[in-house]
Amino acid sequence: MSRDTPPSGEIYLEIQQVGRQVKMTAIHADTGVEVVVFGPVSASQEDLKRLAVRKLQRRLEQESGA
Repeated sequence: MSRDTPPSGEIYLEIQQVGRQVKMTAIHADTGVEVVVFGPVSASQEDLKRLAVRKLQRRLEQESGA
C-alpha cells in the first residue's frame, strides 16, 4: 500500500463531538482494526477523515509486518 492509497476493503467512520474536540474513529471492516484521532471542533471533517484513514493504513501495515 502506498501512502496515498487507502486500505482495501470497507472502512467504517464515526464522528463524535466530545466537548470542544471531535473524535473520528476508523474501523477496517475486514480485520476489525480500529484507530481514533481527535481534532478541534473547527477542523474540517474531511481533514479528520483523511487523517484517520492514513492512521488506519499505517496500523494495518505495522500489523502485517510490512
